[in-house]
Amino acid sequence: MTLFDDLGEDVPLRGVPRRVVSLVPSLTEAVETTLPGVLVGATDYCTHPATLDVPRVGGSKYPKVDRVLDLRPDLVLANSEENRPEEVERLRANGFPVWVTEAPATVPHALASLRRVLTQAFEADEPEWLVRAEELWRDTPPVRKRAVVPVWRKPWVILGRDTFGGDVLRRLGVSIVYGEHQDRYPRPKLGELRSWFADGSADLLVLPDEPYEFTAADGPEAFPGVGYTLVNGRHLTWYGPSLVDAHRELGRVL
Repeated sequence: MTLFDDLGEDVPLRGVPRRVVSLVPSLTEAVETTLPGVLVGATDYCTHPATLDVPRVGGSKYPKVDRVLDLRPDLVLANSEENRPEEVERLRANGFPVWVTEAPATVPHALASLRRVLTQAFEADEPEWLVRAEELWRDTPPVRKRAVVPVWRKPWVILGRDTFGGDVLRRLGVSIVYGEHQDRYPRPKLGELRSWFADGSADLLVLPDEPYEFTAADGPEAFPGVGYTLVNGRHLTWYGPSLVDAHRELGRVL
């Protein structure tokens, strides 16, 4: 059967996939939680579920394509932002179907994409965690904080427009000051970042522990006198079963 991924590309499957390699941590967690035992390979960064025990195929940006080919998957899962087109094309050229998900701009967008993968590619029933996540993240409360949210330093990289993490925060009453920036991940100088707090345009610094591992000793010192909170990066940027716990945990720390 031929399905179409989020980018409109053909995904020619020979029945329901039973051997799957995931190149995306969020998709790894979603598939393994919903259909345990289907995955036969994942990236080094696929840390959840913690019990996952499958061969590793390198990183998301630079996977070991030969290792993926050796696993003879029925389907490879990839993402338009996390994986490079050249790896996707090489896998397809070798006859392996690849389903590429689009980088989600909102929580509903992410959950709708996951629903398509699970119910269409795997013909699975709608998982309970997905329904619960939709219920939890449906509303958008009034803004009570305005935040600067770095995801990297040296150079500083900040959450900007149309980012999943930005929408997660918005649905918890926290707007991001770069939410209207032309870039999804702006790279402003430190002086510009500090100026948001100096003129009162921002009142919260949010520091996740991934992809850059910000800590109490690495990050806050660049913003003297600014209120900050450290958050679980997985809760902020992963879309999947973790969204159920993320609503409670992020709400608590914010």
